[in-house]
Amino acid sequence: MPIPPNMACETPSIKRRNSSSARLPKHPTRAGKMREVHSKERDDPEKAFLRSLKLDKKISDFLHNIFTDLENKMIVFIKHELEMFKKFLRKENTEYYGDVRNDLRSVKEAALDMALYFLKLMEHNDLADALQDALIEVQQRALKSNLCKKFQHVWEGIAKQGESNILNKIYTDLYITAGGVRQMNEQHEVRQIEKQKTSVKDEETKMEKEEQIECKNMFKPLPEEEKPIRTVVTQGIAGIGKSICVQKFVLDWAEGKEYQDIKFIFPLPFRELNLKEKERCSLRDIIYQFFPETKGMRFTDRYKVMFIFDGLDECRLPLTFHEYQKWTDATEKASLDTIMTNLIEGNLLPSALIWITTRPAAAAKIPAEHVDRVTEVRGFNDVQKVEYFRKKISDESLANRIIDHIKGSRSLFIMCHIPVFCWISATVLQGILGTEDSEDIPQTLTEMYTCFLIFQIVQGDKKYNRKNASDIPWDKDGILSLGKLAFSHLKNNNLIFYADDLHACGIDPSDIALYSGVCTQETGRFLGTIFSFVHLSIQEFIAALFTYVCVQNENKNVFEQSEERKETQVIDVLKVTVDKALESENGHLDLFLRFLLGLSLESNQKLIRGLLTHTGSSSDCRKDIVGYIKLKFEQNPSPERSINLFYCLNELNDDSLVKDVQSYMNSGGLSEAELSPAQWSALVFVLLTSEEDLEVFELQKFIRSDECFKRLLPVVQEAKKALLSECNLTERSCWALHTVLSSESSKLTEVDLSSNPLKDSGVKQLCAGLKSPNCKLEKLRLSDCSITEEGYTALAEALKSSHLIELDLRGNDPGASGVEKLDDIQNNPNYKLKTIR
Repeated sequence: MPIPPNMACETPSIKRRNSSSARLPKHPTRAGKMREVHSKERDDPEKAFLRSLKLDKKISDFLHNIFTDLENKMIVFIKHELEMFKKFLRKENTEYYGDVRNDLRSVKEAALDMALYFLKLMEHNDLADALQDALIEVQQRALKSNLCKKFQHVWEGIAKQGESNILNKIYTDLYITAGGVRQMNEQHEVRQIEKQKTSVKDEETKMEKEEQIECKNMFKPLPEEEKPIRTVVTQGIAGIGKSICVQKFVLDWAEGKEYQDIKFIFPLPFRELNLKEKERCSLRDIIYQFFPETKGMRFTDRYKVMFIFDGLDECRLPLTFHEYQKWTDATEKASLDTIMTNLIEGNLLPSALIWITTRPAAAAKIPAEHVDRVTEVRGFNDVQKVEYFRKKISDESLANRIIDHIKGSRSLFIMCHIPVFCWISATVLQGILGTEDSEDIPQTLTEMYTCFLIFQIVQGDKKYNRKNASDIPWDKDGILSLGKLAFSHLKNNNLIFYADDLHACGIDPSDIALYSGVCTQETGRFLGTIFSFVHLSIQEFIAALFTYVCVQNENKNVFEQSEERKETQVIDVLKVTVDKALESENGHLDLFLRFLLGLSLESNQKLIRGLLTHTGSSSDCRKDIVGYIKLKFEQNPSPERSINLFYCLNELNDDSLVKDVQSYMNSGGLSEAELSPAQWSALVFVLLTSEEDLEVFELQKFIRSDECFKRLLPVVQEAKKALLSECNLTERSCWALHTVLSSESSKLTEVDLSSNPLKDSGVKQLCAGLKSPNCKLEKLRLSDCSITEEGYTALAEALKSSHLIELDLRGNDPGASGVEKLDDIQNNPNYKLKTIR
């Protein structure tokens, strides 16, 4: 209650302000009499003075009673809190403490501050720390409980109303590799490879750094790394499983299975942080708003905290690392960009772990000096692909038919390394292979997404409509409205929408359920009701569909904003899109471009004929756009952009693609020093999905180095013959080749490693592969490889259990004992070796 400093001279105002609290009766007649008395007493100073003393005594008594009552209440409250703190330290009955009304929370925090302050003043720092630890446990339990509820379900699209999948039931491990910190140039992320000669030990160390890594070891330093890992950037292409990986990581922590050394994990997707980009707030404000159960949390280095920022490619913040204002206080307000840059750089909460996921093209937003490790999600390996379909499809017989079909198509099986493509393929193929009707099976990325959209339209029609029709029930206006929404927001890199956005595109938000297979809505705690497509790749496909239908039906270029109508041909729109994709800093138009090019093919036009007013030959258009894309290669775009152009040619079924890749790399246009791990993955994908015969792999057509050979191992594994002579290969490549020879799926029967400095150490690695029961190698050439007696001894031992029938060792120095050992094996009828040079 506010009390004026000079009560005597302000008595009337105090009396009026406190009259209701003092429960004094309000009688107008009495008030009038008092004014009359005051008037009479002006002439009698003594009576006025006595009157004033009596009034001061009433006020004093009134305040005494109020503050006595206030003191009692505060003492009771403090005693209660202190009793609770004692229970915390004894770990008794503290479960309900975290469930506190918001209006009381700040008062309880003040009581805690007082307790901690006086405990430290009394030199009981140990008790103060123990009390903080006990309170942290309560907040941690509440956070884990809420994260469990949020992350235990996964929606792969929209299942039947009210249904979702339990993540732990369908989750399939992803193949993740760890690499070093990447360097960057002004345009894009690149990975520097040391050009000078290094020792074998250094090469082995480099190789180990790029081996498979488990999530639980994401922040664990390698033996030779002295600096702790604080910031990790995990990259991967669209749909490869980055967000699911994050979801599984958080769920395992919340359920107490993994990472229990971390006290708090705060998953903050960029798509949600974007909504606060214009606000001034503190880091504490952000945490409290998104995770209110942590209110009262102390920001201290005593506890390990992790922030997970999912989807850097969706971030709309400038992230101006070189221009930002240094910020170190987690409780002080600043722009969100300032908070984020200082948190990532380590000025804010320097002990906090930072995990950022992104598409490769956007990784350059984080300067390399602020990143301790780069990892890459490469999706599913061959075993994991099969495992996914068996978990996803409960009907074992149907699952087997789908797996057999996927394995029977090399292009489909390769593309299933992308988890979202597995989900879409499972959805489509269940409908096709689950019936007796024989239909054409989609083979390309665009065909599969088109069939997926058709499937969702048919399902929606059966559920919400009306009738069963033999033709596809295209709702042309509805699809185009949805396409307009997808395109307009994709162009601006917006991935979530509100009701006003839907209205602007002619969509009634209440009708969004009609498109539940491709769209979803969510009512968040702070965000209100938001809408999005079930996956970003779905938005990119529908945006491309809208773009293509507009130009094909109306000769309209949707990229043009002017009201003046200009007729545009399909080829013009395709060229414009190629240019815009090349100009994009974060690659948000890359997949959109691939879909648009795919839709321009006649095979896909047949699938969407219900949306087109007319169709025509696209052979000339295809020829022109292929030529235009190849012209772009001559302008030397960044490696990331170049790789996407290879993807685009692949989508156009260009027969000359592989030769172009080989020529482009061999000419030095795309050197190994410029390629990131993700870009190498893309290159492998292009080679594997081509129609080119891969039975013979010739490294000289690419780059003659250990690095290139190791990166192209998946292609080598598909070959029967590997020609690797005169390629500067060392022990590193022998170790890599050993893994291929030992694989069950290896097809290699002939390898030529002539004229490479393999030395004895390399031959020993190779011999480990020769001894494997899976090795099918029959012919091996090792001429001029600097092999001595030690290497010959290892070969003699390996030949006892290998399938080799021909071995070339010319140009080496075996010594007398080496020759003798191989002669003994050649003359022994129990061994398979027939010819030795």
